[in-house]
Amino acid sequence: MTSTIASSVLSTMNSTSSTTDSSTSAADDLQDQFLTLLTTQLQNQDPTDPMDNSEMVTQLAQISTISSIETVTSTLEGISSQISAAETLQASALVGNGVLIDGNTIQVEDGVTTPFGVTLGSDADSVTVTIKDSSGTVVRTLDEGDMSAGTQTISWDGLQDDGSTAADGAYTFSISATTDDVAVASTALKYALVTGVTTDSSNAVALDLGGVNENVALSDISLVL
Repeated sequence: MTSTIASSVLSTMNSTSSTTDSSTSAADDLQDQFLTLLTTQLQNQDPTDPMDNSEMVTQLAQISTISSIETVTSTLEGISSQISAAETLQASALVGNGVLIDGNTIQVEDGVTTPFGVTLGSDADSVTVTIKDSSGTVVRTLDEGDMSAGTQTISWDGLQDDGSTAADGAYTFSISATTDDVAVASTALKYALVTGVTTDSSNAVALDLGGVNENVALSDISLVL
């Protein structure tokens, strides 16, 4: 009888552990089933061949382990849900705001340019910005002087080196940052407007940038303007 009931218990344990739809109640039901089977086994055991105590301890340990795993799984699911809700709230607060994300484009309209920026890996004593039009021609060079490490904004007045106003359209820029003539790591940042909140292919919270740019995660935002 010992082996038959033990096999039944283990089978029930395995089938229960494969689902987590109602982990807490499943664990409770499993413990109740085990105790019922154990009581029946003790009442009907052969006095000359009593149940092995070590086997009973092992089965109880298995029950405890599965119950603990299901409890942890349920807890993690709850935490994940709370994190997702917090991220959605945080993302919603950005709707209507301009942000800086990785990229090297500037838009010009009626002489007004979109802001842009750079993230420096360390302090730089010289930062130069080179702006080019769609044909690759340099239209403006900006000497930004020294800059501290981190994310910094840069502005362009929309004028070309010859003093004329840049034509409407898209421009690109590159950053040259050095300290004592040694290059400093830099990442170009472009402007984007947050128009909404959505989810990506894995259902993670993402920012809708209005179709002009691809949707990005909160972690992709370098600076909120």
